[in-house]
Amino acid sequence: MSKTIAYLRASTDKQDLKNQKLEILEYARKKEIKVDEFVEITISSRKTSKQRRVDEVMEKLLGYDTLIVTEMSRLGRSTPEVITLVNELLQKSVRIIICKQNLDMSHQDMNSKIIVTLFSLFSELERDLISLRTKEALAAKKAQGVILGKPKGTIQKSKFDKDIDHIKELLGYGLSVRKISKVLGYSNHISLNTYINKRGVKKLTKYPKIQH
Repeated sequence: MSKTIAYLRASTDKQDLKNQKLEILEYARKKEIKVDEFVEITISSRKTSKQRRVDEVMEKLLGYDTLIVTEMSRLGRSTPEVITLVNELLQKSVRIIICKQNLDMSHQDMNSKIIVTLFSLFSELERDLISLRTKEALAAKKAQGVILGKPKGTIQKSKFDKDIDHIKELLGYGLSVRKISKVLGYSNHISLNTYINKRGVKKLTKYPKIQH
């Protein structure tokens, strides 16, 4: 027997969850839909789908079940993510109801396919606009003489930093970079050699060279 699951998500305001629930119950009453389960979560949209309990809802929903939410943005962090989720649900023959937009989508419905296609186009447009705005902002800064990127000579963190004292000490013993790489458990001595040269790593102390 098919079931109806309502998904409610709010970032921080628990009152918002209550309002969403009331809105869904009112919609369900008007459409004579029985909501079998409410899945509620108060969490930021920046969290993973598992943390937002979206994965849990996806597992619960089977063919001919119904998912109801107040608005589409509750389902994901971005338009592409929402569209992907909607497509997956429609392919499973899950009915999707969006209260605020008054959308009722199912896999068999041609209108649903048109809606998803339009949202896909909007998603692509959104990505293009973000890319364009980024390029324009960078071009404007460049025109103003702002130097983009990290200042020249900026030293970035490296995985070798934690062993810097050991590296200096082993260099002081006269060990080759290849040997030092093996001693410290690194698979690539070339990267270590580059690190030593770029950082100008100095030997900690001079010791008699060890034969190896």
